[in-house]
Amino acid sequence: MTSSAHPDAKVLFRVPNEDGTAEIETLWATSLGADKYQIDNSPFWAYGVSWEDVVFAPFSETEGLPAFQFIVAKSGNRTVRVIFDAPIEDGNESDKVLQDLVALGCSYEGANRKYVSINVPPGVELDEVCNYLVEKDAKWEHADPAYETLYPEDA
Repeated sequence: MTSSAHPDAKVLFRVPNEDGTAEIETLWATSLGADKYQIDNSPFWAYGVSWEDVVFAPFSETEGLPAFQFIVAKSGNRTVRVIFDAPIEDGNESDKVLQDLVALGCSYEGANRKYVSINVPPGVELDEVCNYLVEKDAKWEHADPAYETLYPEDA
């Protein structure tokens, strides 16, 4: 996935773990000036952010990169992540699920052949994508919006 501008930076996201530690994810981004960046790839670990969102991320001397502070503007894109049992290979069931998601209007970016971040653009119904993944008995999660945001009563 790429936007019309060329990514010229990486933005650091700290993804908290339940034990109080954090994982680090860096996402490609295009600098918009004034510590604002447009995200230029889908997140594999961070929650609450999607492709083309604009974030505020001042440079961190400690981290050596711009560090995410908050969302400035949502792009309308949403993110779900899928973990396939069988690695994606041409024509197999994992590939069929991906191709069906593309037919629904989604795009995707793979961390590897088993772990994929699915971009759900504004014109595609998130519920339709989620229902399809449930129907296929896929292993997946809401990333943006996060499950807790969609279903606060379950959190």
